[in-house]
Amino acid sequence: MKKVQWGVLGTADIARGATIPGMQRAESVSLYAIAGRRLEKAQQYQQAFGFEKAYGSYDELLADPAVEAVYVPLPNNLHCEWAVRALQAGKHVLCEKPLAMNEAEALRMFRTAEENRVFLMEAYAYLHSPFTAAVKQELDSGAIGEVKYMESAFLGGRRPDTDIRMRKETGGGAMYDLGCYPLSMILWLMGKEPEQVSASAYYTERRIDLYSSALLAFENDVVAEVTCGMPADAGRLDRLHILGTEGEIISPYRFNQRGEVSYTVIRGGQAETKTVSCPGNYTLETEQLSRCVLGEAVPHIPREFSLRVARTMDRILQAMGY
Repeated sequence: MKKVQWGVLGTADIARGATIPGMQRAESVSLYAIAGRRLEKAQQYQQAFGFEKAYGSYDELLADPAVEAVYVPLPNNLHCEWAVRALQAGKHVLCEKPLAMNEAEALRMFRTAEENRVFLMEAYAYLHSPFTAAVKQELDSGAIGEVKYMESAFLGGRRPDTDIRMRKETGGGAMYDLGCYPLSMILWLMGKEPEQVSASAYYTERRIDLYSSALLAFENDVVAEVTCGMPADAGRLDRLHILGTEGEIISPYRFNQRGEVSYTVIRGGQAETKTVSCPGNYTLETEQLSRCVLGEAVPHIPREFSLRVARTMDRILQAMGY
């Protein structure tokens, strides 16, 4: 099988702990190059994961003609700059979520991809999961009638104040870092954009939102709720609950969960629990973009969806006074 030569632009935790191990399991992915701000750090990744080359700067990796696709796991505020540079260098790009700081940046990134005839895809790994596809199929088939209410939540532990996720200039805060998960889940399952958006947040003294929530009002009086937060000294909470005119769907699914994942469909007082086998989503997303590069597919997460999420996120942040 032909493999696509991948480069990783940065040594972020998400790359080390999730995406690169996922890439190792992907049949059409070749771990060709890793770049860091320090060559020593890149070389550590090279030895740990088996990259062919290590570079001490991002520009060096982008100048390598053997690199076909690039994964960008940099801080949120650097996504646009380095994705654009990679796209201009003729590389296909998988960029971590959220794709950009706002819709204007996202539009610039997609225009650059189109001008250079390369693919750009946002890295919502969980949207590649068979679980997400199964729940979407339930809704599309009318398993619970017409959807009237949906809620999705993601709460994780608070980071130190020095962490990039706790700094406004790097796109920190609960809504940017965590809220994009439940927001994208809702927009993916609903398949459309909300007509009205309202939101509120609890802020630190440095104006970083520790807890945020948003209400999204769709046509025909359909409402969805996004909840996210960074509670101190607490564990993690993921939630998905969908209420329809003829039933409901409840799931304990964790975003990007692997293994056997269940959800329960309740209809007419009867509950049926279904199980879906989910391989690693990080493998699925890099395998999917590799197939696009090889001419066998189009991006699973399309331009229109990423722009919808970015546009809605802009409205949420404005509503909550971020």
